[in-house]
Amino acid sequence: MCVGLPAKVVNCKGGMAVVDASGAQREINAELLGELEPGEYVMVHAGMAIAKIREEEDDLMEELL
Repeated sequence: MCVGLPAKVVNCKGGMAVVDASGAQREINAELLGELEPGEYVMVHAGMAIAKIREEEDDLMEELL
């Protein structure tokens, strides 16, 4: 079992992305998901974005983060 952390994409460049998780920003590998846009939410595990969070869940992510 793995644990993923939801995070908001701040910016992206060259297969890497800066994400914000509860105020902590860090650079992660985003190559598995292709194009990401600032403002989208992703699940992060071991320094990699492993899944996009659907738009329908954005409001919930705003409340949690």
